[in-house]
Amino acid sequence: MSRPLAALMLLICTMLWGFAFIAQKSAMDSMGPLTFAGVRYLLGGLLVLPLAFWEKRRRPEPLTGTHWALVAGVSLVFFVGSWLQQSGLATTTATNGGFLTGLYVFFVPVLGFFIFRTRPHPIIFACVPLALVGIYYLNGGGLDSFNQGDLLIVVSAVFWGLHVVLLGHVARATGLPIFVSAISFLVAGAVALSLAFVIETPTLEGISAGWIEIAYAAILSTAVAFTFQAIGQQYVPPANAAIILSAESLFAAIGGALLLGERLPPIGYAGAALIFAAIIAVEALPPLWARRQTHMARTTN
Repeated sequence: MSRPLAALMLLICTMLWGFAFIAQKSAMDSMGPLTFAGVRYLLGGLLVLPLAFWEKRRRPEPLTGTHWALVAGVSLVFFVGSWLQQSGLATTTATNGGFLTGLYVFFVPVLGFFIFRTRPHPIIFACVPLALVGIYYLNGGGLDSFNQGDLLIVVSAVFWGLHVVLLGHVARATGLPIFVSAISFLVAGAVALSLAFVIETPTLEGISAGWIEIAYAAILSTAVAFTFQAIGQQYVPPANAAIILSAESLFAAIGGALLLGERLPPIGYAGAALIFAAIIAVEALPPLWARRQTHMARTTN
């Protein structure tokens, strides 16, 4: 797969995830965060499972113990990030949820360096601050309304950053991005629903009342988007992928404005422009620089 196509898949992910904040926020009216996450991920995992088995049959070599340990780590990080994010959305807006989740664009290169000693392209050091400033401006250029829900989502951003780093590594190591995603969905869903029966009080009435939100989150935001992420990240470095994925905050703002009546402040449009500038720079400048270096080397020789 070409890198531009992989980047396009990641951009589609951002759109589906951005609009999913609306579904996630609305679902809190009829069920708890663990109930929603459990049903969403179990359904999403079951939808992806046939494709995951097909992919697994194409790779006859069994996964090693190290592979399974990495898959378990991805699944755990995925569950914790989802739980914290969904809990935060109970007391903050969908727009804020999208913006604050985008903070993982900062954590990805830091975690990637400390865990795998991966040195990102120098352009990342310019684009990460640019994207962070964009996210800040999208939030109105202030933290006056920062509450407990916002804090939970900020903490979830650390786990989403770790998820981006680990998922890219595991997908490349196993060659099974869809299989890894399906396992993560099913494990996260099973753990979430088990905890829901202990911490919350799930009811069929509550789940039925949010079936539209569950359907969107399970089919598009989980089965399609996270699978696209696992495939696309095999061909895009984690730090670059994080900046592309940070555009979900923009789509969350668009969805919040269209469906929930939330409005961007005037400075928010400047933030949107900065995020897109960071995305374009991180994808366009490295290949242009590489071609320039190659041309200079040939000229010198």
